[in-house]
Amino acid sequence: MPLEISSGPHFRVKEDSRSIMLWVAIALLPAIAASVYFFGRNALVLIVFTTLVCVAAEALFLRLAGQPVNDIFNGSAVVTGILLAMILPPGLPLWLAAIGAFIAIVVVKGLFGGLGFNIFNPALAARAMLLASWPLAMTTWVRPFDAVTSATPLYLVNKMHQAAPAYLDMFLGNRVGCLGETSALALLLGAAVLYYKKIIDWPTPVAYIGTVALLSLVLGHDPLFAVLSGGLLLGAFFMATDYVTVPITGQGKFIFGLGCGLITVLIRYFGGFPEGVNYSILFMNMLTPVIDKYSRPRVFGSRKT
Repeated sequence: MPLEISSGPHFRVKEDSRSIMLWVAIALLPAIAASVYFFGRNALVLIVFTTLVCVAAEALFLRLAGQPVNDIFNGSAVVTGILLAMILPPGLPLWLAAIGAFIAIVVVKGLFGGLGFNIFNPALAARAMLLASWPLAMTTWVRPFDAVTSATPLYLVNKMHQAAPAYLDMFLGNRVGCLGETSALALLLGAAVLYYKKIIDWPTPVAYIGTVALLSLVLGHDPLFAVLSGGLLLGAFFMATDYVTVPITGQGKFIFGLGCGLITVLIRYFGGFPEGVNYSILFMNMLTPVIDKYSRPRVFGSRKT
């Protein structure tokens, strides 16, 4: 076995990519349960189908690329599939979900080098491509329980200037939206699991959610509605904390969250789309190398340049 020599410090930890992905999947279980409760069996079918297609796409790509197929057992494809399903409309046709899964795994992750090399969050990038290609299907929403088409709370309030749903309904999840974004309670339970297991830390979610709430208040909008509506909580806790596509330092993560919050507010209140979480995180993904460069800590013993 070759001797590997590297500079310190050296830490040995129990967690690996597989265990981290497992805990992220466990943290998503409350949101999965809420989506099935509010949107019925079709929600479960969409989640399972999208996840299976992601795993199959990764296995096929690994085989064609001449890489070990057992790499699919690191769990990243499963988490990508669940997250992608969580940001899709409940009634989306399965063939569109399959295209999204292929884009996420093969185009966004595989062609960039696989896990650890993708510059964009795979699930968000796939959703953005689906939205650009099939806007009608991606913006057709149904109400919980009765599957009647309706508008999202953000569209009702920001674009149609109608009354917002009750806070309790938005907190529990009895509202229109993507599968995994409707229940704030379920997302907070999942976030608590991630914090408890130290899978994520506070700078990005706090900066992201705090920026959206503060700027909404400054602009004369309801900050609580701004936090509970749309995909803010899902994006802040499960997308903007991705290890691969966000900065590595605490300062960088805080800056990343501030940028996401600012862009989200600009899109929500001044753009043509009622929601800006998806594009805000993707845009900040592009700036991650720049943020890392200027938030890099000074090496101990060296002078600040």
